[in-house]
Amino acid sequence: MATSLRKPTLTSCSSSATETDDEGVRGTCEDASMCKRFAVSIGYWDDPYIQHLVRLSKERKAPEINRGYFARVHGISQLIKAFLQKTECHCQIINLGAGMDTTFWRLKDQGLLPSKYFEVDFPTIVTRKLHSIKCKPALSKPILELHSEDTLQIDGHMLDSKRYAIVGADLRDIPELEEKLKKCNMNTQLPTLLITECVLVYMSPEQSANLIKWTASSFGTAMFINYEQVNMGDRFGHIMIENLRRRQCDLAGVEPCQSLESQKERLLSNGWETASAVDMMELYSRLPRAEVSRIESLEFLDEMELLEQLMQHYCLCWATRGGGELGLKEITYSSVQGSS
Repeated sequence: MATSLRKPTLTSCSSSATETDDEGVRGTCEDASMCKRFAVSIGYWDDPYIQHLVRLSKERKAPEINRGYFARVHGISQLIKAFLQKTECHCQIINLGAGMDTTFWRLKDQGLLPSKYFEVDFPTIVTRKLHSIKCKPALSKPILELHSEDTLQIDGHMLDSKRYAIVGADLRDIPELEEKLKKCNMNTQLPTLLITECVLVYMSPEQSANLIKWTASSFGTAMFINYEQVNMGDRFGHIMIENLRRRQCDLAGVEPCQSLESQKERLLSNGWETASAVDMMELYSRLPRAEVSRIESLEFLDEMELLEQLMQHYCLCWATRGGGELGLKEITYSSVQGSS
């Protein structure tokens, strides 16, 4: 059962609101979720929650894709843990474009929950995730265990509890985004970690700049993590763009994705004080050897060159603002080298 008699219950409220989303961009959420689900199913990393949110694809994913997702999940996880350690978990995390991400549940298992964890995505994606949360005790029970009120009211596109909130909003509409987060008790005085994974690239450069400016100006002590494409001006990058375009998914914000320097400059020019960036092949080469040996034994990779090409076209960036007394600026490249 999702709850005991002394715990609150999830109560659904009717909602007549309708939203229209970019179908191509929504499709990338589905693709990424299914890739992660497949990689977990063959042992790349442990995630007992993704099975409750994402179906297992019958189609086998290529080894280079699985290794790429491992590096992505590992790198982001290490940066999150570094931030939580610096703030001693007295902070909030806001995942912008969270999709079917399971970080909240995994952090709870590890005893590393922040004061509050927020997720934002397209309303239709949030509705789907909320349905899974309501129907799957493995997802609802951890939320309810941390909640002290009698009931949780859920409308079609929002859930707010003591330690976890999920809201449906368009990240290009900053006033709406801010209003909905504040309704869920976002605290601008708390140290805040903001995360975007392959999100900014689907907005125009102006729209992503506005979102980055809002994140930098809203929180006095903060860190921003961005995972997305890089080195997109070469032939391989052009092929990636064209392949997505054929699926009605245009990379409207590819301009800042030309190099690691352009990625850092976007953050620095929009209010962040420090910025670092590394391409995923470099990150992969610095992973703990024992972990690399373990994942490379899971399946045979025919062409290392293809893995290198792919991972040289994605990067992990992080930026900080304030937090001198916490040592946020000390979160450097070594932070993503630790073991899982």
